[in-house]
Amino acid sequence: MKLRVRHHGAAWAFLALFVLSQVLLWLACYGHGAKSLIGDEQAYQNTALAILAGGPWMPSSIWPPLQPLLLAALYALFGPHLLVVQIAQTLLLIGCAALLRGLWRDLGGSVAAANWGAALFLLSPQIAGFAHWLWPEIPHLFLLLAALRLLAAARRVPAHGWIAAAIAGICVGLALLAKSLLAAFWPVLLLMFVQRARPRLAWRSALGYVLALGVITAPALLHGWRSYGTPMIADSSIYNLWIGLTDRARSDYVADMGGVELPAFLASGATPQERNAAYLQKVKAYVAEHGLASVALAQLERQYFRLFSAKTLLVSQLPGPACAGHLSVYHSPPWLTRTLVLVNDASHALILVGAAFGLACWRRRIHMLHIVVALLLGYQLALFGLIHVKARFLLPMLPFLCALCGEVLARMLAPRRDEGALALSLPRLGLGTLLAALLLVLAFAGPVLDGLCGS
Repeated sequence: MKLRVRHHGAAWAFLALFVLSQVLLWLACYGHGAKSLIGDEQAYQNTALAILAGGPWMPSSIWPPLQPLLLAALYALFGPHLLVVQIAQTLLLIGCAALLRGLWRDLGGSVAAANWGAALFLLSPQIAGFAHWLWPEIPHLFLLLAALRLLAAARRVPAHGWIAAAIAGICVGLALLAKSLLAAFWPVLLLMFVQRARPRLAWRSALGYVLALGVITAPALLHGWRSYGTPMIADSSIYNLWIGLTDRARSDYVADMGGVELPAFLASGATPQERNAAYLQKVKAYVAEHGLASVALAQLERQYFRLFSAKTLLVSQLPGPACAGHLSVYHSPPWLTRTLVLVNDASHALILVGAAFGLACWRRRIHMLHIVVALLLGYQLALFGLIHVKARFLLPMLPFLCALCGEVLARMLAPRRDEGALALSLPRLGLGTLLAALLLVLAFAGPVLDGLCGS
């Protein structure tokens, strides 16, 4: 009875905190004048409205088509109001938390850790803020988590898992139409169909996954073939590599060349192939001039500060000095700005520190799903060592960081019931301390090292 009462109390406490956090975010967005659209948000909005007016459904070789199509569909059903998109994406945000909770159980995590991970995910203002913006981050994350859950289900019943595998293929295909992140990774997910006990491929499930993915992406690939002579969805990889090499600041929106350089990139060739070839030559010349070792060191000294920065996309949009990369597109009063920054920094630090100890002390038995998730995170870390990085690119990793932090919180708050989750030996705790310290430096030291605003 006491345990049930405690669980009910925790649920009501979480609900109250979630409602409070949502009220603060909605108040910041609309309470003192609507937040302005920035960057790619405006491009997605313009494309969606053009689609509604009868324009082409895939007018760009830079931006994948799913987000403007989603916006256009919502506007067609409910009217062209940003509020409609924000409500829909908030529901997807809650769906992401539910998928994370189930996925962490698939990975062997305890119920308590899964609950903590989902709660941390929903209560983080930097994560919840994505539901209010027009970037495709929340739809993409929902599709990614759904695909991983479905692949885990298909693996559990390989003889009859082809339906789950096919739906996973649909999710991955849609994710590719939302963002290009998985463009080089989707074949790795075929590992989920390799049975380790008797090494063989569950070919029906693998075929269902590949065929479904192909059917979903075929219209976009055909459009690329007809328009540009190559089957493609969207390709800005060489451009982002060039911007990534020439970035200077360790924080977003400080001397940011992404939007400034884009017109020159688009003018550098008539087709994506010509533009990529022109900018690949610039990349090669840059590396030849500076030396490979020097370029690699410069990337290490900058990229991961940008990725793990506590100056998240939410903080960057709040009022503040432009010299520190604040866009001030929110019109929140000082008390609300300070509150959101404080909660953002505290939750960001908690998630990173908890994830560091959760990873260092992990002791669950390793299965194929663990390997695939580890490869996914490693792939992103390697990719973001090269290309232009924004703090928002951390979002696909944050569910797993939240869940690792949840393991630590579950172990601390209920040591008897979850004592097998983490190996709390001195060497592991020492490794966790070093990793946590590194992540905190990456999160908070960037503006100081850059001397922003004289800091």
